[in-house]
Amino acid sequence: MRKSRKIILFALIGIAGLALAFRSSDKYFLIAKNLDIFAAFYRELNTYYVEDLPPDKLMQTGIEAMLEETDPYTDFVPEEELDELRFMATGKYGGVGASIYTEGDWTSITDVYEGSPMDKAGVKAGDVIVSLDGKSARNMEQEEVSRYLKGTAGTPLNIVLRHPLNNTEKTYRIIREDINVKPVSFSGVIRKNIGYIKMTQFTEGSAEQVQQAFESLRKQHPGLAGVVLDLRGNPGGLLEEAVSLSNIFIDKGKLIVSTRGKVKSWDREYKTSLSPIDNHIPLAVLTSRSSASASEIVAGAVQDLDRGLVVGQRSYGKGLVQTTRPLPYNAKLKVTTARYYTPSGRCIQAIDYAHRNEEGEADYVPDSLRKSFTTAAGRPVKDGGGIEPDARVESTVLSQIAITLLRKQFIFDYATRYYYAHPQVPATSADFVTDGIFDEFLKFLDGKDYSYKTRSEEALDNFRTTASREKYYDGLTKEFEALQAKMKHDKKQDLLRNKDEIRQLLEEEIANRYFPQAGRIERSLAWDKDVDEAVTLLQSPQKYQQLLTRK
Repeated sequence: MRKSRKIILFALIGIAGLALAFRSSDKYFLIAKNLDIFAAFYRELNTYYVEDLPPDKLMQTGIEAMLEETDPYTDFVPEEELDELRFMATGKYGGVGASIYTEGDWTSITDVYEGSPMDKAGVKAGDVIVSLDGKSARNMEQEEVSRYLKGTAGTPLNIVLRHPLNNTEKTYRIIREDINVKPVSFSGVIRKNIGYIKMTQFTEGSAEQVQQAFESLRKQHPGLAGVVLDLRGNPGGLLEEAVSLSNIFIDKGKLIVSTRGKVKSWDREYKTSLSPIDNHIPLAVLTSRSSASASEIVAGAVQDLDRGLVVGQRSYGKGLVQTTRPLPYNAKLKVTTARYYTPSGRCIQAIDYAHRNEEGEADYVPDSLRKSFTTAAGRPVKDGGGIEPDARVESTVLSQIAITLLRKQFIFDYATRYYYAHPQVPATSADFVTDGIFDEFLKFLDGKDYSYKTRSEEALDNFRTTASREKYYDGLTKEFEALQAKMKHDKKQDLLRNKDEIRQLLEEEIANRYFPQAGRIERSLAWDKDVDEAVTLLQSPQKYQQLLTRK
């Protein structure tokens, strides 16, 4: 009886093994089968369809349909778009060194990078692009203008620009160069010996630039009492740079991040390999809803190892790692190959792309499925939803009138006028906009169309649409019209009601004319709530330690 049971058991094990083998081979059979079907389908369609079909467009459509089944970070990159991929890794691109904005018929220069070909030629923010290599730029799409400005280093661009005030035109011959966008856009000491470093991307050498900025701050200010590392709006980049940056403040041999995916031989642990520059100075890392990827690796490591505090808003929640794979004809596949995990073992990926609803849409990981982990000191942290700040600050939401003034370029245009009326560079970037200048701005707006709908008005419109659809509106017409009349806003009063906010935006834009890029950042720090909270904590050792040891 025992012998027969053993035979049956071995038979069952053998059948199970065969089943596993078949399941594995079935997958590859299905791949081969469907590739054959796809090739045959395309051949027959191309041969017999009544109209000619463009092969590139048809295949691109097929690739995009396949990518719909993956996450938004997995992508096909044709040869002509490889420059964008290189820029994400290196922070370098071939071009003239200027930002642009299209409004109406024309495109204007909005920023000129210091030391760039445009800067050397004397081009200023506010100049209007008239033509590019002999082609009129009127009604040209912003994307097309951008393609003209970019190009291989050493190639020329003939551009005609119009002065924004006197309308005189001037022709420039600009030689494109390799433009290196600096990952550290500003560093300095703010408010009683607190250092501040703004980092915009994780490209090659970015960690070294942060280290240089930090060492410079310590050298110039021996009494440095803390440092704010600003990663707000930083979309991430190279994982290795995130590890190197963490090593500036975290001890040697500490796990910063680990990656795990389908190809087990690619699983890795990334640890700090050098002695830190400073593992004691109080540290605050600023995050926002658009801090992602490598930014979250740094913030997660600082939090999990209790090295400092995360301040601001919850981060984006991108816990996925991409690598590039070569394809024929110099194309690339950028593909998600792994998830990454912070030192406590959590993956902070917020959107679950593996499980979709009936409409094929991915959604956020529900709070009920988020698991708890602990930092090195035992503080509770969770996975599945970005990095939660240790000190939360409510995000600033611009008023509708401020958004409209920005979108229609009225703040930009006034700053241009102000700059040409006051060409002398001021000693500092402080207090450009007095009450008198704000009044001048109000006069500048006279006769200009900055109409808009408040969020309340938009909500009321949505209510009317829904009520009409459900056949309730006829009985509510009088009440609706009375409420609409009460809510009708006075644009001039809205300007005064939001004076502080609009004044801040004006000051940032004007500062940017005299102190490019860094000027706007430095001026904005004067009213930055996230920075205020971080500085308060760094200057309060007791509060700082309470948050680091809170359980």
